[in-house]
Amino acid sequence: MRFLMLNWRDPKNPRAGGAERVSLGYLAALVERGHHASWFTHEFPGALREEHIQGVQIIRGGGVGSSILHARRWAARQAPFDLVIDQHHGIPWFAPWWCGTHCVAFIHEVLGPIWNVFYKWPWNVIGRSQERWTHWLYRRVPFWTACESTRTTLHAHGVRNVTVLPYGVHTRALPELDSKSLQPPLRLISVSRLAPNKRVHHAIRALNALLASGTAATLKIVGTGEIEPQLRQLTRELGLEKQITFTGPLDEAEKDAALRESHFLLHTSQREGWGLNVIEANAMGTPSVVYPVAGLIESTLHRQTGLVSELESPESLAASIGEAVRSPELYQTWRRNAWARAKTFHWDIVLPKACDWLEARARGDAFTP
Repeated sequence: MRFLMLNWRDPKNPRAGGAERVSLGYLAALVERGHHASWFTHEFPGALREEHIQGVQIIRGGGVGSSILHARRWAARQAPFDLVIDQHHGIPWFAPWWCGTHCVAFIHEVLGPIWNVFYKWPWNVIGRSQERWTHWLYRRVPFWTACESTRTTLHAHGVRNVTVLPYGVHTRALPELDSKSLQPPLRLISVSRLAPNKRVHHAIRALNALLASGTAATLKIVGTGEIEPQLRQLTRELGLEKQITFTGPLDEAEKDAALRESHFLLHTSQREGWGLNVIEANAMGTPSVVYPVAGLIESTLHRQTGLVSELESPESLAASIGEAVRSPELYQTWRRNAWARAKTFHWDIVLPKACDWLEARARGDAFTP
Protein backbone atom coordinates (compact mmCIF):
# COMPACT_ATOMS: atom_id res chain seq x y z
CA MET A 1 0.00 0.00 0.00
CA ARG A 2 1.00 3.63 -0.50
CA PHE A 3 0.53 6.19 2.28
CA LEU A 4 0.97 9.97 2.18
CA MET A 5 1.27 12.19 5.26
CA LEU A 6 0.71 15.95 4.94
CA ASN A 7 2.25 17.93 7.79
CA TRP A 8 3.65 21.43 8.12
CA ARG A 9 6.93 20.18 9.57
CA ASP A 10 9.12 17.11 9.32
CA PRO A 11 11.54 15.68 11.93
CA LYS A 12 14.45 17.81 10.67
CA ASN A 13 12.56 21.10 10.79
CA PRO A 14 14.10 23.39 13.44
CA ARG A 15 10.62 23.78 14.97
CA ALA A 16 9.80 20.08 14.99
CA GLY A 17 8.37 18.65 18.20
CA GLY A 18 6.36 15.77 19.56
CA ALA A 19 3.91 15.79 16.64
CA GLU A 20 6.72 15.05 14.21
CA ARG A 21 8.22 12.38 16.46
CA VAL A 22 4.99 10.39 16.65
CA SER A 23 4.22 10.94 12.97
CA LEU A 24 7.57 9.43 12.04
CA GLY A 25 6.90 6.53 14.39
CA TYR A 26 3.69 5.62 12.58
CA LEU A 27 5.07 6.03 9.05
CA ALA A 28 8.31 4.17 9.79
CA ALA A 29 6.23 1.29 11.16
CA LEU A 30 4.20 1.19 7.94
CA VAL A 31 7.45 1.02 5.97
CA GLU A 32 8.60 -1.89 8.14
CA ARG A 33 5.36 -3.67 7.19
CA GLY A 34 6.36 -3.40 3.54
CA HIS A 35 4.34 -0.31 2.59
CA HIS A 36 5.50 2.88 0.90
CA ALA A 37 5.21 6.05 3.01
CA SER A 38 5.70 9.63 1.80
CA TRP A 39 5.62 12.80 3.89
CA PHE A 40 4.98 16.16 2.21
CA THR A 41 5.99 19.16 4.28
CA HIS A 42 7.14 22.78 4.20
CA GLU A 43 10.53 23.92 3.01
CA PHE A 44 12.94 25.54 5.47
CA PRO A 45 16.40 27.13 5.03
CA GLY A 46 19.08 24.56 4.27
CA ALA A 47 16.64 21.70 3.75
CA LEU A 48 16.94 19.19 0.93
CA ARG A 49 14.08 19.04 -1.54
CA GLU A 50 13.81 15.31 -0.95
CA GLU A 51 15.40 12.73 1.35
CA HIS A 52 14.59 9.58 3.30
CA ILE A 53 14.33 9.28 7.09
CA GLN A 54 13.92 5.78 8.52
CA GLY A 55 12.68 4.63 5.14
CA VAL A 56 10.08 7.39 4.86
CA GLN A 57 10.25 9.58 1.74
CA ILE A 58 10.34 13.25 2.79
CA ILE A 59 9.33 15.83 0.15
CA ARG A 60 9.47 19.54 0.89
CA GLY A 61 7.75 22.26 -1.06
CA GLY A 62 6.30 25.68 -0.37
CA GLY A 63 5.39 27.20 2.95
CA VAL A 64 2.46 28.84 4.69
CA GLY A 65 -0.07 29.80 2.03
CA SER A 66 1.57 27.87 -0.81
CA SER A 67 2.34 24.34 0.42
CA ILE A 68 -1.15 23.00 -0.33
CA LEU A 69 -0.74 23.90 -4.00
CA HIS A 70 2.75 22.37 -4.05
CA ALA A 71 1.48 19.18 -2.40
CA ARG A 72 -1.43 18.87 -4.80
CA ARG A 73 0.81 19.30 -7.85
CA TRP A 74 3.38 16.82 -6.52
CA ALA A 75 0.79 14.19 -5.59
CA ALA A 76 -0.82 14.40 -9.04
CA ARG A 77 2.48 13.26 -10.60
CA GLN A 78 2.83 10.22 -8.32
CA ALA A 79 1.40 6.74 -8.47
CA PRO A 80 -1.99 6.74 -6.70
CA PHE A 81 -1.98 6.65 -2.92
CA ASP A 82 -4.19 4.31 -0.93
CA LEU A 83 -4.51 6.66 2.04
CA VAL A 84 -3.72 10.34 2.57
CA ILE A 85 -3.25 11.51 6.15
CA ASP A 86 -4.20 15.19 6.42
CA GLN A 87 -2.55 16.43 9.61
CA HIS A 88 -4.17 19.49 11.20
CA HIS A 89 -2.19 22.15 13.06
CA GLY A 90 -4.82 24.86 13.24
CA ILE A 91 -5.04 24.92 9.44
CA PRO A 92 -5.46 21.66 7.46
CA TRP A 93 -4.46 20.70 3.91
CA PHE A 94 -8.04 20.25 2.58
CA ALA A 95 -6.88 16.93 1.09
CA PRO A 96 -10.33 15.27 1.01
CA TRP A 97 -11.25 17.65 -1.81
CA TRP A 98 -8.21 17.03 -4.00
CA CYS A 99 -6.42 13.79 -3.09
CA GLY A 100 -8.81 11.49 -4.98
CA THR A 101 -8.46 8.60 -2.55
CA HIS A 102 -9.23 7.54 1.01
CA CYS A 103 -8.35 10.26 3.51
CA VAL A 104 -8.20 10.63 7.29
CA ALA A 105 -7.63 13.74 9.36
CA PHE A 106 -4.90 13.47 12.01
CA ILE A 107 -5.06 16.01 14.83
CA HIS A 108 -3.01 16.25 18.01
CA GLU A 109 -4.98 18.98 19.75
CA VAL A 110 -7.68 21.54 19.07
CA LEU A 111 -5.78 24.80 19.41
CA GLY A 112 -8.66 26.88 20.76
CA PRO A 113 -7.14 29.36 23.26
CA ILE A 114 -3.62 28.75 21.89
CA TRP A 115 -4.55 31.11 19.05
CA ASN A 116 -4.55 33.89 21.68
CA VAL A 117 -0.92 33.14 22.58
CA PHE A 118 0.50 33.55 19.09
CA TYR A 119 -1.86 36.12 17.55
CA LYS A 120 -3.40 39.41 18.61
CA TRP A 121 -6.93 40.58 17.87
CA PRO A 122 -8.50 40.20 15.36
CA TRP A 123 -6.31 37.36 14.04
CA ASN A 124 -6.76 35.26 17.17
CA VAL A 125 -10.55 35.44 16.81
CA ILE A 126 -10.30 34.70 13.10
CA GLY A 127 -8.04 31.72 13.83
CA ARG A 128 -10.38 30.22 16.42
CA SER A 129 -13.41 30.72 14.18
CA GLN A 130 -11.61 29.24 11.17
CA GLU A 131 -10.57 26.18 13.19
CA ARG A 132 -14.11 25.50 14.33
CA TRP A 133 -15.50 26.07 10.85
CA THR A 134 -12.88 23.71 9.41
CA HIS A 135 -13.91 20.94 11.80
CA TRP A 136 -17.51 21.36 10.65
CA LEU A 137 -16.33 21.22 7.02
CA TYR A 138 -14.48 17.97 7.81
CA ARG A 139 -17.41 16.57 9.80
CA ARG A 140 -17.78 13.51 7.52
CA VAL A 141 -14.02 12.81 7.35
CA PRO A 142 -12.69 10.16 9.79
CA PHE A 143 -10.50 11.77 12.44
CA TRP A 144 -7.64 10.20 14.36
CA THR A 145 -6.26 11.58 17.62
CA ALA A 146 -4.58 10.36 20.81
CA CYS A 147 -6.67 12.12 23.41
CA GLU A 148 -10.23 11.69 24.69
CA SER A 149 -10.38 15.43 25.41
CA THR A 150 -9.68 16.16 21.76
CA ARG A 151 -12.34 13.65 20.68
CA THR A 152 -14.89 15.38 22.93
CA THR A 153 -14.09 18.80 21.45
CA LEU A 154 -14.22 17.51 17.88
CA HIS A 155 -17.62 15.95 18.50
CA ALA A 156 -18.79 19.29 19.92
CA HIS A 157 -17.62 20.91 16.67
CA GLY A 158 -19.71 18.51 14.58
CA VAL A 159 -17.16 15.83 13.66
CA ARG A 160 -18.92 12.48 13.55
CA ASN A 161 -16.18 9.84 13.48
CA VAL A 162 -13.16 10.18 15.80
CA THR A 163 -10.85 7.25 16.62
CA VAL A 164 -8.48 7.49 19.58
CA LEU A 165 -5.11 5.80 19.04
CA PRO A 166 -2.62 6.41 21.87
CA TYR A 167 0.84 7.75 21.12
CA GLY A 168 3.85 5.60 21.81
CA VAL A 169 7.34 6.38 23.03
CA HIS A 170 10.71 4.91 22.11
CA THR A 171 11.85 5.20 25.71
CA ARG A 172 12.07 1.77 27.30
CA ALA A 173 11.10 1.65 30.95
CA LEU A 174 13.90 0.87 33.36
CA PRO A 175 14.27 -2.90 33.80
CA GLU A 176 14.04 -2.33 37.54
CA LEU A 177 12.83 0.71 39.43
CA ASP A 178 15.75 2.20 41.33
CA SER A 179 15.43 3.91 44.69
CA LYS A 180 14.83 7.66 44.84
CA SER A 181 13.79 9.22 48.12
CA LEU A 182 11.81 12.45 48.13
CA GLN A 183 14.17 14.64 50.11
CA PRO A 184 15.10 18.29 49.55
CA PRO A 185 16.53 19.78 47.55
CA LEU A 186 13.87 18.61 45.11
CA ARG A 187 15.15 18.08 41.60
CA LEU A 188 12.54 19.39 39.15
CA ILE A 189 12.75 19.23 35.36
CA SER A 190 10.90 20.73 32.40
CA VAL A 191 11.36 19.16 28.95
CA SER A 192 9.78 21.25 26.23
CA ARG A 193 10.17 23.35 23.16
CA LEU A 194 10.56 26.84 24.59
CA ALA A 195 7.50 28.36 22.94
CA PRO A 196 4.84 30.70 24.41
CA ASN A 197 2.10 28.07 24.61
CA LYS A 198 4.31 25.77 26.72
CA ARG A 199 4.34 28.36 29.54
CA VAL A 200 7.73 27.29 30.90
CA HIS A 201 7.81 30.61 32.76
CA HIS A 202 5.12 29.12 35.02
CA ALA A 203 7.55 26.38 36.02
CA ILE A 204 10.13 29.04 36.88
CA ARG A 205 7.63 30.95 38.99
CA ALA A 206 6.50 27.71 40.66
CA LEU A 207 10.10 27.09 41.69
CA ASN A 208 10.25 30.60 43.09
CA ALA A 209 7.05 29.95 45.10
CA LEU A 210 8.50 26.70 46.45
CA LEU A 211 11.67 28.43 47.58
CA ALA A 212 9.64 31.20 49.22
CA SER A 213 7.73 28.55 51.19
CA GLY A 214 10.98 27.14 52.54
CA THR A 215 11.25 24.08 50.26
CA ALA A 216 14.69 23.75 48.73
CA ALA A 217 14.54 22.85 45.04
CA THR A 218 16.28 23.20 41.70
CA LEU A 219 14.91 23.25 38.14
CA LYS A 220 16.49 21.92 34.97
CA ILE A 221 15.03 23.30 31.72
CA VAL A 222 15.67 21.03 28.74
CA GLY A 223 14.98 22.34 25.27
CA THR A 224 15.36 25.41 23.12
CA GLY A 225 13.05 27.81 21.32
CA GLU A 226 12.11 31.37 20.54
CA ILE A 227 11.36 32.49 24.10
CA GLU A 228 14.56 31.22 25.71
CA PRO A 229 15.94 34.79 26.11
CA GLN A 230 12.80 35.85 28.01
CA LEU A 231 13.03 32.80 30.27
CA ARG A 232 16.66 33.53 31.06
CA GLN A 233 15.74 37.15 31.77
CA LEU A 234 12.98 36.06 34.18
CA THR A 235 15.45 33.76 35.91
CA ARG A 236 17.80 36.69 36.46
CA GLU A 237 15.01 38.98 37.65
CA LEU A 238 13.96 36.43 40.27
CA GLY A 239 17.54 35.78 41.32
CA LEU A 240 17.34 32.09 40.49
CA GLU A 241 20.55 31.69 38.48
CA LYS A 242 21.93 29.19 41.02
CA GLN A 243 18.73 27.13 41.17
CA ILE A 244 17.91 26.94 37.42
CA THR A 245 19.97 25.27 34.71
CA PHE A 246 19.28 25.68 30.99
CA THR A 247 20.67 22.63 29.25
CA GLY A 248 19.55 23.32 25.69
CA PRO A 249 18.49 20.27 23.65
CA LEU A 250 19.76 16.88 24.83
CA ASP A 251 20.11 13.63 22.94
CA GLU A 252 17.86 10.77 24.02
CA ALA A 253 20.38 9.15 26.38
CA GLU A 254 21.15 12.46 28.07
CA LYS A 255 17.47 13.31 28.34
CA ASP A 256 16.67 9.93 29.87
CA ALA A 257 19.45 10.39 32.42
CA ALA A 258 18.17 13.86 33.34
CA LEU A 259 14.62 12.54 33.75
CA ARG A 260 15.81 9.58 35.81
CA GLU A 261 17.63 11.70 38.36
CA SER A 262 14.74 14.17 38.75
CA HIS A 263 12.01 13.93 41.38
CA PHE A 264 9.27 15.46 39.20
CA LEU A 265 8.67 16.51 35.62
CA LEU A 266 6.75 19.80 35.51
CA HIS A 267 4.40 20.34 32.56
CA THR A 268 2.67 23.72 32.35
CA SER A 269 1.53 23.76 28.72
CA GLN A 270 -1.71 25.50 27.74
CA ARG A 271 -2.94 22.18 26.33
CA GLU A 272 -1.38 19.10 24.77
CA GLY A 273 -2.34 16.40 22.34
CA TRP A 274 -1.14 13.97 25.01
CA GLY A 275 2.20 14.78 26.64
CA LEU A 276 4.89 12.40 25.39
CA ASN A 277 7.50 13.61 27.85
CA VAL A 278 5.20 12.66 30.73
CA ILE A 279 5.36 9.01 29.66
CA GLU A 280 9.10 9.27 28.97
CA ALA A 281 9.63 10.58 32.50
CA ASN A 282 7.39 7.84 33.92
CA ALA A 283 9.49 5.21 32.14
CA MET A 284 12.48 6.56 34.07
CA GLY A 285 10.62 6.27 37.37
CA THR A 286 9.77 9.97 37.57
CA PRO A 287 6.16 11.15 38.16
CA SER A 288 4.84 14.42 36.77
CA VAL A 289 3.08 17.43 38.20
CA VAL A 290 0.97 18.95 35.44
CA TYR A 291 -1.65 21.58 34.77
CA PRO A 292 -5.35 20.55 34.55
CA VAL A 293 -5.55 20.90 30.76
CA ALA A 294 -6.56 18.72 27.82
CA GLY A 295 -4.08 15.96 27.16
CA LEU A 296 -2.12 16.27 30.39
CA ILE A 297 -5.05 15.11 32.52
CA GLU A 298 -4.90 11.85 30.56
CA SER A 299 -1.16 11.28 30.38
CA THR A 300 -0.96 11.90 34.16
CA LEU A 301 -3.50 10.15 36.36
CA HIS A 302 -4.07 12.34 39.40
CA ARG A 303 -2.74 10.81 42.63
CA GLN A 304 -2.01 7.58 40.76
CA THR A 305 0.94 8.33 38.48
CA GLY A 306 1.53 11.93 39.53
CA LEU A 307 -0.37 15.05 40.39
CA VAL A 308 -2.66 17.42 38.49
CA SER A 309 -2.69 20.89 40.01
CA GLU A 310 -6.02 22.41 40.98
CA LEU A 311 -5.48 25.59 38.95
CA GLU A 312 -3.36 26.71 36.01
CA SER A 313 -1.09 28.87 38.14
CA PRO A 314 2.49 28.61 39.43
CA GLU A 315 1.18 28.87 43.00
CA SER A 316 -1.16 25.92 42.49
CA LEU A 317 1.65 23.92 40.90
CA ALA A 318 3.92 24.68 43.86
CA ALA A 319 1.14 23.68 46.28
CA SER A 320 0.83 20.31 44.53
CA ILE A 321 4.56 19.73 44.85
CA GLY A 322 4.34 20.69 48.50
CA GLU A 323 1.59 18.09 48.96
CA ALA A 324 3.92 15.44 47.56
CA VAL A 325 6.72 16.47 49.91
CA ARG A 326 4.38 15.89 52.83
CA SER A 327 3.48 12.41 51.53
CA PRO A 328 6.77 10.67 50.72
CA GLU A 329 5.18 7.22 50.97
CA LEU A 330 2.60 8.16 48.32
CA TYR A 331 5.39 9.46 46.11
CA GLN A 332 6.87 5.97 45.95
CA THR A 333 3.46 4.55 45.00
CA TRP A 334 3.10 7.13 42.22
CA ARG A 335 6.58 6.24 40.97
CA ARG A 336 5.78 2.55 40.77
CA ASN A 337 2.43 3.14 39.08
CA ALA A 338 3.89 5.58 36.56
CA TRP A 339 6.75 3.23 35.72
CA ALA A 340 4.41 0.27 35.22
CA ARG A 341 1.96 2.28 33.10
CA ALA A 342 4.75 3.66 30.87
CA LYS A 343 5.50 0.12 29.70
CA THR A 344 2.06 -0.05 28.06
CA PHE A 345 2.83 2.98 25.87
CA HIS A 346 5.99 1.69 24.20
CA TRP A 347 5.84 1.70 20.41
CA ASP A 348 6.09 -2.11 20.36
CA ILE A 349 2.63 -2.24 21.95
CA VAL A 350 1.03 0.82 20.37
CA LEU A 351 2.09 0.52 16.73
CA PRO A 352 0.50 -2.82 15.70
CA LYS A 353 -3.05 -1.62 16.46
CA ALA A 354 -2.41 1.78 14.88
CA CYS A 355 -1.01 0.23 11.69
CA ASP A 356 -3.93 -2.20 11.52
CA TRP A 357 -6.31 0.77 11.65
CA LEU A 358 -4.40 2.72 8.98
CA GLU A 359 -4.29 -0.29 6.68
CA ALA A 360 -8.03 -0.79 7.12
CA ARG A 361 -8.66 2.84 6.24
CA ALA A 362 -6.45 2.48 3.16
CA ARG A 363 -8.65 -0.43 2.06
CA GLY A 364 -11.77 1.59 2.81
CA ASP A 365 -12.80 -0.72 5.63
CA ALA A 366 -14.36 0.35 8.89
CA PHE A 367 -12.15 -0.95 11.67
CA THR A 368 -12.21 -0.30 15.42
CA PRO A 369 -8.82 -0.89 17.10
